[in-house]
Amino acid sequence: MPQNPTRRSTRQISGEDIVVETAWLYYHDGLNQSEIANKLLVSRATVVNYLQEARERGYIHTKLSPEAFNTHRTALELRERFELKAAYVLPDGTGGQDDHASRIIRGAADWLPSLIQPGDRLGVAWGKTIYDVAERLEQTNIPDLTVLQLVGSMATPYGFSADVCSSIVARKFSAKCINLHVPAILSTAENAAMLRSESLIANQLDAISDCNKTLFAVGSCNPDSHVVSSGVATRAELEDYISNGAVGVMCGRFIDAKGDAISGPLDDRMMGIGLDELRHRDMGILVSVGEERVPAAVAAIRGGYATHLVTNRSCAAAMMKLA
Repeated sequence: MPQNPTRRSTRQISGEDIVVETAWLYYHDGLNQSEIANKLLVSRATVVNYLQEARERGYIHTKLSPEAFNTHRTALELRERFELKAAYVLPDGTGGQDDHASRIIRGAADWLPSLIQPGDRLGVAWGKTIYDVAERLEQTNIPDLTVLQLVGSMATPYGFSADVCSSIVARKFSAKCINLHVPAILSTAENAAMLRSESLIANQLDAISDCNKTLFAVGSCNPDSHVVSSGVATRAELEDYISNGAVGVMCGRFIDAKGDAISGPLDDRMMGIGLDELRHRDMGILVSVGEERVPAAVAAIRGGYATHLVTNRSCAAAMMKLA
């Protein structure tokens, strides 16, 4: 009996081709794993391995419409309770904190391109959350987009300094990048004032104050916060802010539970955007990861820094309790 012509032997296709073929049959043609195994004359386990390899090689990009995450009940409740323009709430999943964080990061990276328009001036903060979002962005060409570094650079050992974060976002969006070529924190207020008076630095500071959209996260005031480990603040300086009511920090600026600025020893030494300039932009996109940062995220929303929120259900539930 002649062989079924629809069945293709792996002798005819091999290596990278068979991985692509398997992915096409599964995701495009809608065949199940058993049907693909029968078609390619391989075992079902081999099909599973090919599909996994396709994902690892980056051949497969799966997206869900933003409406799936910003129109369900939890997202709508967040929007109403905090008067947000939009909330993007990811399911928690069954994994631990790393899995929860990964879902939020991926959701933010998927949603961000739809929020940015040609001609926008996007201010980008710093930190692990923003760095991870930047790394997960797909290459997208947004004409006439300018990305601006919101705070000076720091000697962080982790690789997610402000200049790196803004540069990656700019590269992923094929955008112009305006970096702020100064340290985030100076040793004295006099040194900071002197730098601000330099025409090049003054122009860069003027540029970042003119952004119409911002992408940021809010850090906690825990002793192991990146604001300490990156050298922006000492533990003693952090304690000073906490004693005055600080619950969170963004772009090196400390805020209380209402989102108002907390004065302290770093204020006159910081180089970057101020809290008044961060407030009431056309769009403030807050990516909130981890329940320990919920009080800080709520403070940022109350303070008028965020119009759009990306988080997960457990964090959203915790936020609602503080509303």
